[in-house]
Order: sequence, then C-alpha cells, then structure tokens
Amino acid sequence: MHCSISGEVPGEPVVSKRSGLLYEKRLIERHVSEYGKCPITGEPLTMDDVVPVETGKIVKPRTVQTASIPGMLGMFQNEWDGLMLSNFALEQQLHTARQELSHALYQHDAACRVIARLKKERDEARSLLAQAERQIPMFTSEAVTANASVLSNGKRAAKDDDLGQPGKRVRPGISASIITELTDCNAALSQQRKKRQVPPTWAPIDALERYTQLSSHPLHRTSKPGILSIDIQYSKDIIATGGADATAVIFDRSSGQIASALSGHSKKVTSVKFVAEGEFFLTGSADKTVRVWQGSEDGNYDCRHILKDHTAEVQAVTVHSTNNYFVTASLDNTWCFYDLSSGLCLTQVADTSKTDGYTSAAFHPDGLILGTGTSEAVVKIWDVKSQANVAKFEGHVGPVTAISFSENGYFLATAAHDSVKLWDLRKLKNFRTLNLYDSDTPTNSVEFDHSGSYLGISGSDIRVYQVGSVKAEWNCIKTLPDLSGTGRATCVKFGPESKYIAVGSMDHNLRIFGLPEDEAPLES
Repeated sequence: MHCSISGEVPGEPVVSKRSGLLYEKRLIERHVSEYGKCPITGEPLTMDDVVPVETGKIVKPRTVQTASIPGMLGMFQNEWDGLMLSNFALEQQLHTARQELSHALYQHDAACRVIARLKKERDEARSLLAQAERQIPMFTSEAVTANASVLSNGKRAAKDDDLGQPGKRVRPGISASIITELTDCNAALSQQRKKRQVPPTWAPIDALERYTQLSSHPLHRTSKPGILSIDIQYSKDIIATGGADATAVIFDRSSGQIASALSGHSKKVTSVKFVAEGEFFLTGSADKTVRVWQGSEDGNYDCRHILKDHTAEVQAVTVHSTNNYFVTASLDNTWCFYDLSSGLCLTQVADTSKTDGYTSAAFHPDGLILGTGTSEAVVKIWDVKSQANVAKFEGHVGPVTAISFSENGYFLATAAHDSVKLWDLRKLKNFRTLNLYDSDTPTNSVEFDHSGSYLGISGSDIRVYQVGSVKAEWNCIKTLPDLSGTGRATCVKFGPESKYIAVGSMDHNLRIFGLPEDEAPLES
C-alpha cells in the first residue's frame, strides 16, 4: 500500500474515514493544517477524520540503484540534471519577466510623454486663444486726439490719419495731469528721504560677511539655460526670473515652490519687473514685445496687454514710483513711456544721435529722472517731464549692461564690459571706478539694496560692497563664488531688508545666499 500523496510506502500510515484513502501521517497533517481539505477529493477534512493504521515494523529493502556505488552515482547524476534543467527553466522565466517589465515601463514612459505633449499643446492653444481675444481692437474711453485710435495692447488701428510722418505713430504725449502726478510723487518722496533712516532690522555688515549659499532652485529648462533678469516683490517675498528659454518664472521663496511659469514670449526674456503695489508684473523680451501680466488670488498670472511698439529687442523695463507708469528701452534706439492700466504708449522718445540702441534703463527713486545705458558705452540721463536728454556720462568700454540709482538720491552705479563706475548726480561726474575683472570678463549686473547701504555686483563672481561716500572708500565686504560653473553670474538682487541675495547665472538655477539658520540668532 502506498501513500496517496507521495506514492511511497508510508512509515506511519493513516486512513481517512471519509474517503478511505491512505496517507503518510506527517504529509496529511501539513496539508490539512494549510488547506483544511482532502488533497485528493477536495472535501473538508480534519485530523479527527484520520485514523492511524497499525502495521508491523518492516525493513524497507534497498532499491537496485542504491545497492551499488555506480547505481548511486547514476541516481545523483539524474538528480543533478533535473536540478540544472529546473534552474534553466527559472532563468528563462526571469528573463521573460524582465523583458515584459521593461516593455511595460517603456510604454508607460511613452504615454507620459504623449500626455505632457498634449498638455503643452493645450496650454499653447489656450494662450493663443487668450492672445487673440486680447488683440481684438478695444478703443480707449477718452479720445486723446481727434485722429488717434489706440488698442489696449499697444498697437495702433490701421488708419491713415493715425500716422504723422511716414512710419511714425502719433502718440498722445504725457499730459499736464500726469506731469502734475509725477511732480507731486517726486516732492513727497524727496521729503521722506530726508527723514529716512536705515531700520534696525536691516542686515548688518557682519551678517553679510557670513553669507553662504542656502539653496539652489532649477527654475528654467536645461535645453536653453540662463537666467537673464531677477526681480523681487518685497511685500510677498516672491522672486521673478526671466530666462533664455523664453519664459518667466514666479518663485515663492518661503515655500520653495514655483508659483507660476509664464509662457508667451517667443525669444529670451531680458527683463522682469514687479509693480510694487497691485498684482501687475512686466516682462520684456528679445521678441520685440513687452507683456503686462496680472496676478490672481490663486497665484496664476494672465496676460493683460501685449505691447508691440518697439522694432528691436526690448532690453529693459523699469517701473515709476507712482506704480501707475513704466518705461521700456530697446535696441531700436527708443524708449517708451506707458500707462500701466491701459497699456497705452503715451510717448516714444527716439535718440537723434547715432547709437546702436539702449541696453539698460532705470528710474531715479524720485521718478523725474530716467537713466539709460547704450550699446556705445554712454549713460544718458533724461528729464521725464520734457523727455529731454539733460546729461551724458562717458568713460565706459562696451555696452552698459546695468544701471542702478541709490535710494539716497544722488549716487548712480553703472556696469559695462570694463568696470563699474559710480557717479555723483549732484556734480554730474564720476568719482570712483571699480575695476573688478580682467578684460575678458564683463560686469553683468549692478544693484543697490533698498536702503542704499550695499551695492551688489555680478560678473565671474558676486561681490557686495559697503556704500561709502564720494571721498570715503567703498569696501568689498563679501565675495560669493559663481557656483553655476559657467563663470557668468548675470544678475543679482537683494531680498527684503537685505536678509538674502538672489543670484541668476547662465545655468538654469536660481541661487539664494544668506545667513545659515544656525547662525541666524547672531544677526541680532
């Protein structure tokens, strides 16, 4: 008699009351404990249904194969061959499973790429639809001239009486009421400046000396790396960057997340500016356009106006202190003065002298002076009310890459290929030149902090100077390395109360330098 499970003669036989089948006791116990049923009939079975069978103790005879050494070797060989065949079958199954998994992952990746492409095409289609809706002619409620009809996106209606001289657009000009508004703002800010003192919460010099990189954020695409412009909205502590990938990114520093990515420009974004009050945001681009964006409560930005008054790359955008007007400067050798709410170009000022266009621009803190840098190494100072060029500063070599007015009202810093120059607006002369880099390394950016206490400069590294006076030295208090590996730090901006410094380079990362958290208590 043989076990119904193993087919061998059982050493300790038992028989099932239900089926009458014979089993090896240890085998049926294990099967019943795991499955609770008969392995042959499938009926429910417990050990109470199993009865042991008494048998005489017999000695099992050896099989013929185990009776001799050659027989045992043959048996071992058969066992080994069976093991190898089983191992080979398992390896084949593993290889097939890996191939199926790889194919599934490839299909998943392809599906994700298709979904991403479809989403991008959907967003582009929505953007084009919104742009088309915005470009529907919307005439201003007030007729500024009898024969001038203006669209909200800065384009003129195609009428013969809108043009004065051939190829030139008729502009309404800066009205007397606007000039009064600018003058009142200038008087109020000038009066406040006399009483202004640096707040005690402002970052002291010893804190800036210990600044190090706190974080690095990849905001732009790696296919076209490069951050070309930075601005910070101090009230919300959010940072905007303009990239060579034709997008502007709004970054929430407190959460470390991208709040919004603004696409629409077809070429690199050369300048970004927040409007201090309200939800407006401005971008200028090498595609010859300026876009006015308006933020919403959910953090998204919608394009309100597309301004197409320039005929060459827009290099700079700067906002007036009233937060109601802004100026754009372009390589077409003109700068435009806009009304922010309507997107109307009030005047477009062309330089009659022979230059290759403007490369930078900035309003004076009081708002009645505009500074522009040219590609021919000249800095020009304009009277906003009369749009007249009232001063020229010469001495740079190469295009003027950046221009910044100090909050004290009488210092001007300009950067060009050769150096950084400091100008005294009271005497209209250069009182100090900072030769920082070699002849092959341009100075890309210069920026006073909001208190006028520090000056940030970027080139092959980032340097912070303590602002002195006309006669006192301007000391370099901190040199921060360019960690991008490109050797080109393109822009620098001080955060609120100079508690951190935001730096953009020719890679796709925004870098934040500040005081490490473990040293923060020392700052007070």
